[in-house]
Amino acid sequence: MTPRPPRPPRLPWAAPLYVGAVQLGAYATARLPARRRTELLRAHSTNVANLRAGRWGTLLTSAGFVEEPLPVPYGAALLAVLGTAERRWGVRRAAGVFAAGHIGASLLVYAGLRARTHPRGPEDPTPHAVDVGASYGFYATLGALAASVPHRGVRTAATAGLLALGIRPVLRPGRTFTDAGHLTALALGTAIGAALGTGRHKAHGTRHTTHPERGQSGDTR
Repeated sequence: MTPRPPRPPRLPWAAPLYVGAVQLGAYATARLPARRRTELLRAHSTNVANLRAGRWGTLLTSAGFVEEPLPVPYGAALLAVLGTAERRWGVRRAAGVFAAGHIGASLLVYAGLRARTHPRGPEDPTPHAVDVGASYGFYATLGALAASVPHRGVRTAATAGLLALGIRPVLRPGRTFTDAGHLTALALGTAIGAALGTGRHKAHGTRHTTHPERGQSGDTR
């Protein structure tokens, strides 16, 4: 039986579509009056006020808004990371990693903010803060890519380096809950990437050990 030729590399399409839509939406939002713009962003934020009120849809819609148009370096990095994930894993799995990081980090940050909220304390703007963007999903996807690199040495160095960079902002005096969210998303992505890498290695090993003696003894079971 003639082996099938390898499939040509898939060109990513969902990643450019998503990044382009976010950028176009950012330019459109920037043209709104300041008050209307703030209200719109706040309505789609995964802040304490929205999630405490049961507006769970913001866990999805918040990834479609950004406070300002994406700077060119960040937009290019986002496109490169999401495009690489899409090419490596396919649209569904790459979108699943992005969503798991975005939603998981948002919920964990929400739980942490709820735990430190004091209803009778001084007025705190954090529960109503604008909290939108693609950064949680970006960090999760980046962590998953690093943790799924086939070469063990490169994988270890990349994962350790990213986690070190993620921890640094959390240790500074002026840290914000977003810094904690980025580290959380990175850790979630690293765990997902390790699981994906383990599954791929097991499947690869199974393919190479199936029917090692087929055709030599006449046993076709």
